Amino acid sequence: MGFIDEIKARAKSDIKTIVLPETEDERTYKAAEAVLREGTAKLILVGSKEQIEKVGAGYDLTGAQIVDPATNDKTEAYITKLVELRQKKGMTEEQARELLLTNYLYYGVMMVKMGDADGMVSGACHSTADTLRPCLQILKTKPGTKLVSAFFVMVVPDCDMGANGTFIFGDSGLEQNPDPEKLANIALSSAESFQLLTGKEPVVAMLSHSTKGSAKHADVDKVVEATRIAKELNPNVRLDGELQLDAAIVPSVGESKAPGSPVAGHANVLIFPDLDAGNIGYKLVQRLAKAEAYGPLTQGIAAPVNDLSRGCSAEDIEGVIAITAVQAQA
Repeated sequence: MGFIDEIKARAKSDIKTIVLPETEDERTYKAAEAVLREGTAKLILVGSKEQIEKVGAGYDLTGAQIVDPATNDKTEAYITKLVELRQKKGMTEEQARELLLTNYLYYGVMMVKMGDADGMVSGACHSTADTLRPCLQILKTKPGTKLVSAFFVMVVPDCDMGANGTFIFGDSGLEQNPDPEKLANIALSSAESFQLLTGKEPVVAMLSHSTKGSAKHADVDKVVEATRIAKELNPNVRLDGELQLDAAIVPSVGESKAPGSPVAGHANVLIFPDLDAGNIGYKLVQRLAKAEAYGPLTQGIAAPVNDLSRGCSAEDIEGVIAITAVQAQA
């Protein structure tokens, strides 16, 4: 079984409820039809019955729950809770009502907060900032986590590197230019995510344009310091740096450039020094190697809410729904 088939099988073992707020996008319905047919999750579609029947015409949505914020009997409780959560920021009942009735992303997050859904998937037609803003305001970070970060699961066909071609790339969607402490925490969160989603041991490479001192620069120093902090925070994680990409994943190059490294040549979790590198890296692999790219998936939020690339396909959405369900199981 491939990565996403294994994820779907795990999702079916303990069915979770995922809310989909982007009912203005046809890809949502194509993905929903596939998820409902396969039984990987229960689904909630947020919007008016008329809009959903119009945009989703032609798709079999049997089994999906349609929730219209304007008529749902739980909306008043959501408004009250949102005011309670945001009153220190000046949120009034009138503002909360307008927000929840007009912004379905906020409504979906409130459903997760109130226990009416286990997770949410959004981002096909909203920016990462729009998707994550309500999460950070309402759900907050999970206990023991210092920051929210994002990663992609990359599944490269016909590849014997990583975990049979499966990698995590982090942070490839959120943290613009993390300092050493943030980079260390991104690495450890990504290792945890890899373990959860693949069931395999994470082997974490802290990437740089330098391998073990081959170049001198402040950017290299940042990665070296992040590596030190990560090892100090969790010495049980198999993690090393700084490593160039080829030294991280190609055994012969790793042996040559970083002899004795517990990671070199065998990494399956790749931690990029900044968002530029991470975003460019995942798109290169996705387009040139024809890899499946699932994400940006979030880690560190108190409940699973995952973003999508606005260039995603319905199949990508389907895969991220299954991943979100597995995260909810944990």
